[in-house]
Amino acid sequence: MAKSKVAGDSEPVTIKKYANRRLYNTETSSYITLDLLSQMTREGREFVVVDAKTGEDITHNVLTQIIMEEEQRGKNMLPVNFLRQLISMYGDSMQSMVPQYLEASMEAFRKNQKQFQDAMQGAFAGGPLAEIAKRNMKLFEAATSAFQGKDAPAEQGDDKDDEIAQLKAQLASLNAKIEKLAK
Repeated sequence: MAKSKVAGDSEPVTIKKYANRRLYNTETSSYITLDLLSQMTREGREFVVVDAKTGEDITHNVLTQIIMEEEQRGKNMLPVNFLRQLISMYGDSMQSMVPQYLEASMEAFRKNQKQFQDAMQGAFAGGPLAEIAKRNMKLFEAATSAFQGKDAPAEQGDDKDDEIAQLKAQLASLNAKIEKLAK
């Protein structure tokens, strides 16, 4: 898995797991929960979980436990068919390739997610949706002026047709970008 660090961090935080199942954060000198470890993971904070008695790295087991708890809470993200296929790969000749494949797949998913978010932000910033919002604001201002007894700005019919044609073209362009990202 690609390691990400929070700016300024040089080493992962060491979490000690004691026989009584308690987790101790050596950075903050306090006991923590699996929920806090889950939050640290979401924030991109690196940590290593070690057995307090043996010093064995048990990070994998703890991360798996976090996933199991999330799944038990009804936040199912792993489809049953996927889990069955994953279990069937244990002991298979391809087992050694599965972790790298899953890691690469997740990285590609994250990249696509980021590109989609960037495209949507760009669409709202200066694309057709921004133009529609501007037009709606003009109409709202005209309606407000009319209610206040002021003259509403007159729009030419041809201007509206041109504006509608421009908006349709921008919308088609945005749809093409979204379809390209989806592929």
